[in-house]
Amino acid sequence: MDISRREFLGKAASVTAGIAVMPLSEAEAGLNDQPPRRGGDPGKRYGMAIDLRRCIGCQACTVSCSVENQPPVGQFRTIVHQYEVTDKATEETAAMMLPRLCNQCDNPPCVPVCPVQATWQRKDGIVVVDSDQCVGCGYCVQACPYDARFINHETQVADKCNFCVHRLEAGLLPACVESCVGGARIIGDLNDPDSHINRVLNENYDDVKVLKPELNTRPHVFYIGMTDAFIEQIQGESGLWFDSEHGGVMGATS
Repeated sequence: MDISRREFLGKAASVTAGIAVMPLSEAEAGLNDQPPRRGGDPGKRYGMAIDLRRCIGCQACTVSCSVENQPPVGQFRTIVHQYEVTDKATEETAAMMLPRLCNQCDNPPCVPVCPVQATWQRKDGIVVVDSDQCVGCGYCVQACPYDARFINHETQVADKCNFCVHRLEAGLLPACVESCVGGARIIGDLNDPDSHINRVLNENYDDVKVLKPELNTRPHVFYIGMTDAFIEQIQGESGLWFDSEHGGVMGATS
């Protein structure tokens, strides 16, 4: 049942602002109560591969995303974090880049916690937000284990990467993919065995990692080229940790 912003705010008027903080345990519990997917092409399942061996940290993806989607200054749907990593065996130091964005999970914890169903998952796997329906409660922001959501400072509603779904539907690439000078980002249909993304993932199968696979969110952003030294350095950082297993998600169906 859809609930308008006005109706929700009316019902919540007698509740203090402090109540709009959901315990993480409650947010995680919603994982097993996913509502039906709607919209999108049910024959497709979009995913993104990011080849860290090709990323040079130029932030062209960050800039092009900001131009395309117009988030407030200082807020980003995608960004590249840079780390200085030292290999303990060789004592050599190198810069490592880590692009961050919404992981478009198969079990997105952000979706079932929304009290007004303003965020949902399409049949093609992309998680979207209806800014007109969202009441800005922040439940989805707290529920996301990847720190990929935020409350837009200007609109006061939830915001995040949606793979530039408006561009995909027009036959275009997401802004970040189109602008990547190193060709590090690859988006495609995981249900198509002949798609470019499937070829890349299959060719690098033993070197593919995802964020927090043990949470069973089944993220569909895949990282290639992660070194052991880098994994050790970022272990435990908020929104980050990797595992050599990737949960059998490649080629997943919706």
